[in-house]
Amino acid sequence: MEHKSIQRRINFRKHNKAMPRKRLDLPFEKINFQNPEILAKFTTETGRILPRKVTGVSAKMHRAITREIKRARAVNLLR
Repeated sequence: MEHKSIQRRINFRKHNKAMPRKRLDLPFEKINFQNPEILAKFTTETGRILPRKVTGVSAKMHRAITREIKRARAVNLLR
């Protein structure tokens, strides 16, 4: 595949990198809004949710984590 410019080739390679690792150590049952210690691992110090590329979880698990983080914030268990 030939790119039109060098910058397009750089952008293509930058955005199509493989994910760093797959996290298999986290059981799906542990993801619950009443468990803020585990959910805190997926947020920054300022409270932003980390992306999948950083955490290495599957898309299904990332959606569940996001949902539970928002629930925990709603009941003031997580900031």
